[in-house]
Amino acid sequence: MERRTIGAAALEVGAIGLGCMPMSWGYSESQRSGEGSVRALHAALDRGCSLLDTADMYGPFTNELLVGRVLKERRQDAFVSTKCGLLAGDQHIVANGRPGYIKRACDASLRRLQTDHIDLYQLHRADPEVPVEETWGAMAELVAAGKVRALGCARWGARRADAAGPPGRAAGARGRGCAVPGCTPGRCANWSASSRCSR
Repeated sequence: MERRTIGAAALEVGAIGLGCMPMSWGYSESQRSGEGSVRALHAALDRGCSLLDTADMYGPFTNELLVGRVLKERRQDAFVSTKCGLLAGDQHIVANGRPGYIKRACDASLRRLQTDHIDLYQLHRADPEVPVEETWGAMAELVAAGKVRALGCARWGARRADAAGPPGRAAGARGRGCAVPGCTPGRCANWSASSRCSR
């Protein structure tokens, strides 16, 4: 499989990633199989699909536990992307970007994923009650502590990401990766390259 690099740290990853959410959350239980999902994760890694994308809110927590079962055996083959900053309740989803929460969420994700570091840690959604600089600052501390290799933002358009400034520079992190929905392929590629998100 072709390879890509993410962030200023130039982390290598397969060009195609696997979104793991539907393996344990988001669809009816009849469409999910724990053992089938484990086999699918192994098959993806066998074919060079190294980027496994999950989040603590998927389940909540069950998706990271599922991915962790595979990472325990094949951590060296995987590029792990997970997300923080959203809490899933019974009938609602709430953003939480408080620095203390972000740090605790990272530690909990590391335990569930059975790993000592997260390759790409993304802010799932900005908390309107917390300045994004405070959230990024906490995430940058996780990079400095060796718990995270690169930072990213999910569910942000290119315009909003530009307005927030480069997370790596603003927060002092070594690299960032970005998920930018709503871009046309050309615009997204141009923005991604100019902001050093991926190459």
